[in-house]
Amino acid sequence: MLQRLSIRDFVIVDRLELDFAGGFGALTGETGAGKSILLDALGLVLGDRADAAVVRAGRERADITAEFGVAPSSPLVAWCAALELPCEDGVILLRRVVEAGGRSRAWINGVPVTLAQLREAGDWLADIHGQHAHHALLRADAQRALLDAHAGAASLAAEVAERYRAWKRLGELRRAAESDSAATERQRELLAWQIGELDGLAFEPEQWADLNVEQARLAHAAGLIEGAEHALAMLGDGDAAITSLLRHVCARVDGMAEIDPALAEIKDLLDGAAIQADEALHGLRRYRDRVDLDPDRLAEIDRRIGAVTDLARKHRVAPEELGEVRTRWAHELEALAERADPQRLAQQEAQARAAYFELAGRLSQARAPAALALTREISEAMQTLAMAGGRFEVVLEPLEDGSVHGLESVEFRVAANPNQPLRSLGKVASGGELSRIGLAIQVMTSRDSATPTLIFDEVDVGIGGRVAEIVGQLLRRLGVERQVMCVTHLPQVAACADWQWTIAKVERDGEVLSVVTPLEAEARIDEIARMLGGIDITATTRRHAAEMLGLSDAVAE
Repeated sequence: MLQRLSIRDFVIVDRLELDFAGGFGALTGETGAGKSILLDALGLVLGDRADAAVVRAGRERADITAEFGVAPSSPLVAWCAALELPCEDGVILLRRVVEAGGRSRAWINGVPVTLAQLREAGDWLADIHGQHAHHALLRADAQRALLDAHAGAASLAAEVAERYRAWKRLGELRRAAESDSAATERQRELLAWQIGELDGLAFEPEQWADLNVEQARLAHAAGLIEGAEHALAMLGDGDAAITSLLRHVCARVDGMAEIDPALAEIKDLLDGAAIQADEALHGLRRYRDRVDLDPDRLAEIDRRIGAVTDLARKHRVAPEELGEVRTRWAHELEALAERADPQRLAQQEAQARAAYFELAGRLSQARAPAALALTREISEAMQTLAMAGGRFEVVLEPLEDGSVHGLESVEFRVAANPNQPLRSLGKVASGGELSRIGLAIQVMTSRDSATPTLIFDEVDVGIGGRVAEIVGQLLRRLGVERQVMCVTHLPQVAACADWQWTIAKVERDGEVLSVVTPLEAEARIDEIARMLGGIDITATTRRHAAEMLGLSDAVAE
């Protein structure tokens, strides 16, 4: 769960250090005080896209760090190990820095990571439900994803989609092979001829450098021989040969070194030079004897280099890239061979179709009981949300040929009143009804989430009175299973929380800043009373607030 959140220079927050508890927590305060700023900061450290506008005016960067406690069995621990990210004592530390220039950086446990990696880690840790999350439930894809999550079949649904695409892809190849076999055959013949032409050259790309070296040597053989003869004459074969002069100098200095040991080092240097000159002399003789004037071999290499160059120019590549070209042609020829055999493609298509329907059938078997369970749970929740007699149903409509999403379509239907027929959720007339139904769906399906921290940002908009109290109780029950936080304006919801913070704006040194204050018993009574009664808080209002909190003894009569 979320244990600590540190915020520096974010929007109107200068510096906050917040320690979080488990259970259900409420974040309250006046409108515009900055309650959602906390969630925006948390969203940023969980991987949301950054904007330079979040940096507090006049500051260089915004810096947000969140500390989460995770169980050793959490998949996130294994994920960190796979990426060689340290994860000691069950602590995951996420950090995000956004600079005033717009640059953003991220770390996990002190190691720099990409935004995608930060977002992936964040998906394991917290789930934020925005103010208008219920509107997303109007989309068919969101409804289907919720049902599959409720059925524990999200990965199965993804595999079904892959098999469907594989089946349809083979169908497209079969139809192309049936309708365009002549063109395919022409392409095959052209590729086969090109591959044969390249193979006939018997050219290996790694030979190209050796060929050019040999060609240069043969082309300059006469000059090389002449140069070797000249060097030999200077070194050892002429009247003033260097090796003879060196030996004479060495003998003279040897005699001098016997008289003055100070010359010993110079003697050693001259002896070494004489030895190296002799070795160079012998090496040059061997080189001169090996270099031949071979015009036939030179002509052969020139022809080969020309053939390779012409073929490379023909296909607009460098000679050393001809091997890659042949590999690409071979792959294309293999693919065309498949397209040129409609019968074999038809067999593969049938096999892919059978594999899809087998797996999609398993998905249908998982969805059916989950749809019944979700139908029952949401319908029961509606009875407590001022929609007595209302009904909710997850409708699975069979699709004869299936789709990328399985063998049925998924649609949420609802009747807000007893005498109304079930209609698509998107056609619910009342915005308040949609808010309540959406909230029920979010709370019920949040139990399917693997994330230990659930955050609701003013999802209780459009409700009030007894319904608000029921929503608070739902969130409190959810808080028994995991950490739950809710930004709310409703005293009935806040009163159900296990702990409560208030967010307010203050002016400090000419700046407007947002501050967070944890509330103890008396302060909670005052805050709930403010939420109930507005500006003028009476003793009656405080007594009512204390009763809502179950703290009536804390209010003096």
